[in-house]
Amino acid sequence: MSISRASSYLVAIAVFLVSISQASAAPQAGAIDGAKAIVYKTAGPVELRLHVFKARGSAPHAAIVFFFGGAWMQGDVAQFAPQAKHLAKRGMVAILADYRVRGRHGTTPFEAMADARSAIRWVRSHAAQLGVDPNRVVAAGGSSGGHLAVSAAVFDTFDEPGEDTTTSAKPNALVLFNPAVDTSRGGQLFGDRGRDASPLHHVRAGLPPTLILHGKADTTVPYADVERYCAEAGALGNQCRLVGYDGATHGFFNQGRGEKWFRETLLEADRFLTTLGYLPQPAATKIQ
Repeated sequence: MSISRASSYLVAIAVFLVSISQASAAPQAGAIDGAKAIVYKTAGPVELRLHVFKARGSAPHAAIVFFFGGAWMQGDVAQFAPQAKHLAKRGMVAILADYRVRGRHGTTPFEAMADARSAIRWVRSHAAQLGVDPNRVVAAGGSSGGHLAVSAAVFDTFDEPGEDTTTSAKPNALVLFNPAVDTSRGGQLFGDRGRDASPLHHVRAGLPPTLILHGKADTTVPYADVERYCAEAGALGNQCRLVGYDGATHGFFNQGRGEKWFRETLLEADRFLTTLGYLPQPAATKIQ
């Protein structure tokens, strides 16, 4: 590529990113088929909901809370509905969490991080109501949603001001789909605090068991980022399993983007959760 063509390409990308950051995101669905909607948090005029899929079998169940992707600017709370429905049929309470994003609420990623912690805390503090084992709460998410999930484990800060923090917001396990683990390059969304919010720069001992599912051809969140995260986490005694997919790009795991990868990543997550004792043996060999 010539220098002039490369420059034009970079300018086009920059214009696209600015336009996305300034765009308004579509409103979230108030209800999702098969799930019960519950308001877990009110932030000013904003009501944030959890969409809860009941589990098969006898309570208490393990729970999994999914956070959608969308670069902290937009995104659909129903993104992980297919995964949630499968896991609910397998015996987990599966939950889709809404949170604040720039395009809908004019907020920063730090408010989103606070919302993720609030969601996990709410699930744990309402465990009896939900039929959930409070010691088996998984956080999951894709891209920026993966960042929120892993941040809830890595950081003990970023809580909502004034929130009762008696109940822990730290998940017991993580299932991450091409997660953004390095926000030190976060640009205008994070201001000069990108490194402060970067899980890669705050890896520590005592993190929960983690599964990362990532495309090796991802240019949005480079595969090298998660390789480094898992290596550093493992060196500190943490369990971090990274599964890479040759030729897969960002968002490859979504239903509709490629059924093969959707099935493979969901079954990999099923095996991981079964190994932890969060799903009944044997692990699934097909999507429910």
